[in-house]
Amino acid sequence: MTSLTDIKKEMNKVLVGKDKEIDLLLIALLQGGHVLLESVPGTGKTLLAKTFSRCIEGRFKRIQFTPDVLPSDVTGVQFFNPKTQEFELRTGPVVTNVLLADEINRATPRTQASLLEVMEEKQITIDGETVPLSPPFIVVATQNPIESQQGTFPLPAAQLDRFLLKVPFTYPEFEEERMILSRFRSEQPLDEVEPVVSLSDVQFLSKSVKEVHVTGDIESYILQLTRGTREHEWIEVGASPRASLALLKASQGQAFIEGRDFVRPEDVLQVAPYVLQHRIQLTVEASLTKSEDEVITNLIDTINLPVETR
Repeated sequence: MTSLTDIKKEMNKVLVGKDKEIDLLLIALLQGGHVLLESVPGTGKTLLAKTFSRCIEGRFKRIQFTPDVLPSDVTGVQFFNPKTQEFELRTGPVVTNVLLADEINRATPRTQASLLEVMEEKQITIDGETVPLSPPFIVVATQNPIESQQGTFPLPAAQLDRFLLKVPFTYPEFEEERMILSRFRSEQPLDEVEPVVSLSDVQFLSKSVKEVHVTGDIESYILQLTRGTREHEWIEVGASPRASLALLKASQGQAFIEGRDFVRPEDVLQVAPYVLQHRIQLTVEASLTKSEDEVITNLIDTINLPVETR
Protein backbone atom coordinates (compact mmCIF):
# COMPACT_ATOMS: atom_id res chain seq x y z
CA MET A 1 0.00 0.00 0.00
CA THR A 2 3.02 2.27 0.43
CA SER A 3 3.38 2.51 -3.35
CA LEU A 4 -0.20 3.76 -3.73
CA THR A 5 0.32 6.32 -0.99
CA ASP A 6 3.48 7.51 -2.69
CA ILE A 7 1.66 7.97 -6.00
CA LYS A 8 -1.11 9.99 -4.34
CA LYS A 9 1.42 12.15 -2.49
CA GLU A 10 3.38 12.83 -5.66
CA MET A 11 0.28 13.65 -7.72
CA ASN A 12 -1.01 16.02 -5.05
CA LYS A 13 2.10 18.13 -5.59
CA VAL A 14 0.50 19.19 -8.87
CA LEU A 15 -3.23 18.56 -8.62
CA VAL A 16 -5.66 20.31 -6.30
CA GLY A 17 -8.89 18.73 -5.05
CA LYS A 18 -8.67 15.65 -7.29
CA ASP A 19 -8.38 12.87 -4.70
CA LYS A 20 -11.36 10.94 -6.07
CA GLU A 21 -10.10 11.17 -9.65
CA ILE A 22 -6.66 9.94 -8.55
CA ASP A 23 -8.23 6.97 -6.76
CA LEU A 24 -10.21 6.03 -9.87
CA LEU A 25 -7.07 6.16 -12.01
CA LEU A 26 -5.30 3.88 -9.54
CA ILE A 27 -8.21 1.44 -9.61
CA ALA A 28 -8.03 1.28 -13.41
CA LEU A 29 -4.25 0.83 -13.36
CA LEU A 30 -4.38 -2.04 -10.86
CA GLN A 31 -7.23 -3.81 -12.65
CA GLY A 32 -5.84 -3.41 -16.15
CA GLY A 33 -8.66 -1.08 -17.19
CA HIS A 34 -8.88 2.23 -19.03
CA VAL A 35 -10.29 5.62 -18.08
CA LEU A 36 -12.23 8.23 -20.05
CA LEU A 37 -11.96 11.75 -18.61
CA GLU A 38 -14.72 14.13 -19.68
CA SER A 39 -15.01 17.83 -18.99
CA VAL A 40 -14.93 21.28 -20.52
CA PRO A 41 -11.51 22.62 -21.59
CA GLY A 42 -9.08 23.86 -18.96
CA THR A 43 -10.15 21.77 -15.98
CA GLY A 44 -6.98 19.66 -15.82
CA LYS A 45 -7.79 16.41 -17.64
CA THR A 46 -4.51 16.30 -19.59
CA LEU A 47 -2.55 17.50 -16.57
CA LEU A 48 -3.98 14.65 -14.49
CA ALA A 49 -2.97 12.07 -17.10
CA LYS A 50 0.55 13.48 -17.53
CA THR A 51 1.12 13.70 -13.78
CA PHE A 52 -0.11 10.14 -13.34
CA SER A 53 2.24 8.85 -16.04
CA ARG A 54 5.27 10.52 -14.47
CA CYS A 55 4.71 8.72 -11.18
CA ILE A 56 5.28 5.34 -12.87
CA GLU A 57 8.66 4.09 -14.04
CA GLY A 58 7.37 3.10 -17.45
CA ARG A 59 6.90 4.37 -20.96
CA PHE A 60 4.47 7.19 -21.68
CA LYS A 61 3.12 8.16 -25.09
CA ARG A 62 0.63 10.81 -26.10
CA ILE A 63 -1.56 10.97 -29.19
CA GLN A 64 -3.23 14.30 -29.97
CA PHE A 65 -6.25 13.10 -31.90
CA THR A 66 -7.44 15.14 -34.88
CA PRO A 67 -9.62 14.16 -37.85
CA ASP A 68 -6.54 13.55 -40.04
CA VAL A 69 -4.92 10.99 -37.69
CA LEU A 70 -4.88 7.57 -39.37
CA PRO A 71 -5.12 4.11 -37.74
CA SER A 72 -1.52 3.44 -38.76
CA ASP A 73 -0.48 6.56 -36.83
CA VAL A 74 -1.83 4.84 -33.74
CA THR A 75 -0.92 1.17 -34.07
CA GLY A 76 1.96 1.19 -36.54
CA VAL A 77 2.76 0.10 -40.07
CA GLN A 78 4.75 -2.32 -42.19
CA PHE A 79 7.16 -0.37 -44.40
CA PHE A 80 9.61 -1.40 -47.11
CA ASN A 81 13.26 -0.79 -46.27
CA PRO A 82 15.16 -0.16 -49.54
CA LYS A 83 18.47 -0.95 -47.85
CA THR A 84 17.52 -4.44 -46.74
CA GLN A 85 14.93 -4.98 -49.47
CA GLU A 86 12.56 -6.31 -46.83
CA PHE A 87 9.41 -5.16 -45.09
CA GLU A 88 9.89 -4.06 -41.48
CA LEU A 89 7.42 -3.48 -38.68
CA ARG A 90 7.33 -0.04 -37.11
CA THR A 91 5.01 -0.01 -34.11
CA GLY A 92 3.02 3.06 -33.16
CA PRO A 93 2.63 4.95 -29.88
CA VAL A 94 0.23 2.36 -28.47
CA VAL A 95 3.24 0.21 -27.60
CA THR A 96 3.73 1.81 -24.21
CA ASN A 97 2.62 1.52 -20.59
CA VAL A 98 0.52 4.68 -20.25
CA LEU A 99 -1.16 6.06 -23.37
CA LEU A 100 -2.77 9.49 -23.28
CA ALA A 101 -5.41 9.64 -26.00
CA ASP A 102 -6.05 13.37 -25.92
CA GLU A 103 -9.40 14.55 -27.32
CA ILE A 104 -10.18 11.06 -28.55
CA ASN A 105 -13.55 12.11 -29.97
CA ARG A 106 -11.81 14.32 -32.55
CA ALA A 107 -10.59 11.19 -34.36
CA THR A 108 -12.69 9.60 -37.09
CA PRO A 109 -14.56 6.36 -36.28
CA ARG A 110 -12.00 4.42 -38.32
CA THR A 111 -9.13 5.73 -36.18
CA GLN A 112 -11.08 5.26 -32.97
CA ALA A 113 -11.60 1.63 -33.95
CA SER A 114 -7.84 1.09 -34.11
CA LEU A 115 -7.85 1.12 -30.29
CA LEU A 116 -10.49 -1.58 -29.89
CA GLU A 117 -8.12 -4.55 -30.06
CA VAL A 118 -5.36 -3.08 -27.93
CA MET A 119 -7.73 -1.90 -25.19
CA GLU A 120 -9.44 -5.27 -24.88
CA GLU A 121 -6.70 -7.79 -25.69
CA LYS A 122 -3.50 -5.84 -24.90
CA GLN A 123 -2.10 -6.55 -28.36
CA ILE A 124 -2.00 -5.02 -31.83
CA THR A 125 -2.22 -6.73 -35.21
CA ILE A 126 -0.49 -5.09 -38.18
CA ASP A 127 -0.77 -6.78 -41.58
CA GLY A 128 -1.31 -10.15 -39.92
CA GLU A 129 1.53 -9.81 -37.43
CA THR A 130 0.47 -9.72 -33.77
CA VAL A 131 2.49 -7.76 -31.23
CA PRO A 132 1.64 -8.32 -27.54
CA LEU A 133 2.06 -5.43 -25.11
CA SER A 134 4.02 -5.70 -21.89
CA PRO A 135 1.97 -5.01 -18.74
CA PRO A 136 0.89 -2.71 -17.35
CA PHE A 137 -1.03 -0.96 -20.11
CA ILE A 138 -3.62 1.75 -19.54
CA VAL A 139 -5.33 4.18 -21.88
CA VAL A 140 -6.26 7.52 -20.34
CA ALA A 141 -8.49 9.29 -22.86
CA THR A 142 -9.97 12.77 -22.68
CA GLN A 143 -12.92 14.34 -24.44
CA ASN A 144 -14.77 17.64 -24.42
CA PRO A 145 -18.57 17.17 -24.25
CA ILE A 146 -19.54 20.71 -25.30
CA GLU A 147 -18.10 20.54 -28.81
CA SER A 148 -20.27 17.67 -30.02
CA GLN A 149 -20.94 19.32 -33.40
CA GLN A 150 -17.55 20.90 -34.11
CA GLY A 151 -15.33 18.39 -35.85
CA THR A 152 -15.91 15.59 -33.35
CA PHE A 153 -17.13 12.01 -33.69
CA PRO A 154 -19.00 10.57 -30.66
CA LEU A 155 -17.51 7.33 -29.38
CA PRO A 156 -19.65 4.32 -30.35
CA ALA A 157 -21.01 1.99 -27.69
CA ALA A 158 -18.37 -0.67 -28.43
CA GLN A 159 -15.61 1.87 -27.80
CA LEU A 160 -17.19 3.25 -24.62
CA ASP A 161 -17.63 -0.27 -23.27
CA ARG A 162 -13.83 -0.72 -23.40
CA PHE A 163 -13.39 1.93 -20.71
CA LEU A 164 -13.54 0.56 -17.18
CA LEU A 165 -14.47 4.02 -15.84
CA LYS A 166 -15.78 7.29 -17.17
CA VAL A 167 -14.80 10.16 -14.89
CA PRO A 168 -16.48 13.57 -15.22
CA PHE A 169 -14.41 16.56 -14.16
CA THR A 170 -16.06 19.39 -12.24
CA TYR A 171 -14.97 22.95 -11.65
CA PRO A 172 -12.82 23.43 -8.52
CA GLU A 173 -14.17 25.00 -5.35
CA PHE A 174 -13.32 28.67 -4.68
CA GLU A 175 -10.40 27.98 -2.32
CA GLU A 176 -9.15 25.13 -4.52
CA GLU A 177 -9.00 27.47 -7.48
CA ARG A 178 -7.17 30.04 -5.35
CA MET A 179 -4.61 27.33 -4.53
CA ILE A 180 -4.24 26.57 -8.24
CA LEU A 181 -3.47 30.24 -8.91
CA SER A 182 -0.83 30.23 -6.20
CA ARG A 183 0.75 26.93 -7.20
CA PHE A 184 1.08 27.64 -10.92
CA ARG A 185 1.73 31.40 -10.75
CA SER A 186 5.52 31.27 -10.99
CA GLU A 187 6.45 27.63 -11.57
CA GLN A 188 5.40 24.36 -13.19
CA PRO A 189 4.93 21.73 -10.46
CA LEU A 190 4.72 18.99 -13.09
CA ASP A 191 8.47 19.33 -13.65
CA GLU A 192 9.10 18.29 -10.05
CA VAL A 193 7.16 15.01 -10.26
CA GLU A 194 9.34 11.90 -10.03
CA PRO A 195 8.64 8.18 -10.55
CA VAL A 196 7.75 6.54 -7.23
CA VAL A 197 6.57 3.09 -8.34
CA SER A 198 8.19 0.57 -10.67
CA LEU A 199 6.46 -1.61 -13.24
CA SER A 200 7.17 -4.66 -11.10
CA ASP A 201 5.47 -2.91 -8.16
CA VAL A 202 2.41 -2.27 -10.32
CA GLN A 203 2.29 -5.92 -11.41
CA PHE A 204 2.56 -7.09 -7.80
CA LEU A 205 -0.23 -4.76 -6.69
CA SER A 206 -2.36 -5.85 -9.65
CA LYS A 207 -1.99 -9.45 -8.55
CA SER A 208 -2.86 -8.54 -4.96
CA VAL A 209 -6.03 -6.62 -5.83
CA LYS A 210 -7.48 -9.69 -7.55
CA GLU A 211 -7.31 -11.53 -4.23
CA VAL A 212 -9.72 -9.09 -2.56
CA HIS A 213 -12.65 -11.21 -1.37
CA VAL A 214 -16.12 -10.74 -2.81
CA THR A 215 -19.02 -12.47 -1.04
CA GLY A 216 -22.01 -13.98 -2.77
CA ASP A 217 -24.22 -11.18 -1.42
CA ILE A 218 -21.97 -8.56 -3.01
CA GLU A 219 -21.99 -10.43 -6.32
CA SER A 220 -25.79 -10.55 -6.20
CA TYR A 221 -25.92 -6.81 -5.48
CA ILE A 222 -23.65 -6.09 -8.45
CA LEU A 223 -25.84 -8.21 -10.71
CA GLN A 224 -28.98 -6.49 -9.46
CA LEU A 225 -27.49 -3.14 -10.46
CA THR A 226 -26.35 -4.15 -13.93
CA ARG A 227 -29.42 -6.21 -14.71
CA GLY A 228 -31.55 -3.38 -13.38
CA THR A 229 -30.27 -1.16 -16.19
CA ARG A 230 -31.73 -3.59 -18.72
CA GLU A 231 -35.19 -3.38 -17.16
CA HIS A 232 -35.36 0.31 -16.22
CA GLU A 233 -38.14 2.24 -17.93
CA TRP A 234 -35.83 5.16 -18.80
CA ILE A 235 -33.08 3.01 -20.35
CA GLU A 236 -33.23 1.79 -23.94
CA VAL A 237 -29.99 -0.25 -23.88
CA GLY A 238 -28.69 -1.55 -20.57
CA ALA A 239 -25.26 -2.57 -19.33
CA SER A 240 -23.63 -5.71 -20.71
CA PRO A 241 -22.12 -8.65 -18.79
CA ARG A 242 -18.78 -6.90 -19.32
CA ALA A 243 -20.19 -4.11 -17.16
CA SER A 244 -20.95 -6.58 -14.38
CA LEU A 245 -17.35 -7.75 -14.42
CA ALA A 246 -16.12 -4.16 -14.59
CA LEU A 247 -18.21 -3.24 -11.55
CA LEU A 248 -16.83 -6.19 -9.62
CA LYS A 249 -13.24 -5.29 -10.52
CA ALA A 250 -13.72 -1.61 -9.71
CA SER A 251 -15.26 -2.53 -6.35
CA GLN A 252 -12.26 -4.73 -5.57
CA GLY A 253 -9.98 -1.85 -6.47
CA GLN A 254 -11.91 0.57 -4.25
CA ALA A 255 -11.60 -1.79 -1.30
CA PHE A 256 -7.90 -2.37 -1.98
CA ILE A 257 -6.90 1.29 -2.06
CA GLU A 258 -8.74 1.74 1.24
CA GLY A 259 -6.59 -1.01 2.75
CA ARG A 260 -9.14 -3.84 2.95
CA ASP A 261 -9.04 -7.37 1.61
CA PHE A 262 -12.81 -7.65 1.22
CA VAL A 263 -15.47 -5.68 -0.65
CA ARG A 264 -18.22 -3.83 1.20
CA PRO A 265 -21.48 -2.62 -0.38
CA GLU A 266 -20.22 0.95 0.06
CA ASP A 267 -17.35 0.15 -2.30
CA VAL A 268 -19.83 -0.84 -4.98
CA LEU A 269 -21.84 2.34 -4.39
CA GLN A 270 -18.74 4.54 -4.74
CA VAL A 271 -17.70 3.20 -8.13
CA ALA A 272 -21.05 2.21 -9.69
CA PRO A 273 -21.82 5.61 -11.31
CA TYR A 274 -18.39 5.73 -12.97
CA VAL A 275 -18.77 2.17 -14.28
CA LEU A 276 -22.38 2.32 -15.50
CA GLN A 277 -23.11 5.84 -16.78
CA HIS A 278 -21.32 5.45 -20.11
CA ARG A 279 -22.66 1.95 -20.69
CA ILE A 280 -26.35 2.80 -20.98
CA GLN A 281 -28.45 4.49 -23.62
CA LEU A 282 -31.54 6.38 -22.49
CA THR A 283 -34.89 6.24 -24.22
CA VAL A 284 -35.73 9.20 -26.44
CA GLU A 285 -38.27 10.48 -23.92
CA ALA A 286 -35.91 10.17 -20.95
CA SER A 287 -33.01 11.83 -22.76
CA LEU A 288 -35.04 15.02 -23.12
CA THR A 289 -35.34 15.56 -19.38
CA LYS A 290 -32.75 13.40 -17.64
CA SER A 291 -29.03 12.63 -17.69
CA GLU A 292 -27.33 9.24 -17.40
CA ASP A 293 -26.12 10.27 -13.96
CA GLU A 294 -29.65 10.95 -12.74
CA VAL A 295 -30.94 7.66 -14.13
CA ILE A 296 -28.16 5.61 -12.51
CA THR A 297 -28.74 7.41 -9.21
CA ASN A 298 -32.44 6.58 -9.45
CA LEU A 299 -31.62 2.94 -10.14
CA ILE A 300 -29.22 2.70 -7.18
CA ASP A 301 -31.86 4.18 -4.88
CA THR A 302 -34.39 1.49 -5.85
CA ILE A 303 -32.14 -1.46 -4.95
CA ASN A 304 -31.61 -2.40 -1.31
CA LEU A 305 -28.12 -2.89 0.03
CA PRO A 306 -27.21 -6.43 1.12
CA VAL A 307 -28.67 -7.33 4.52
CA GLU A 308 -25.22 -7.74 6.12
CA THR A 309 -24.70 -3.95 6.18
CA ARG A 310 -27.75 -3.18 8.28
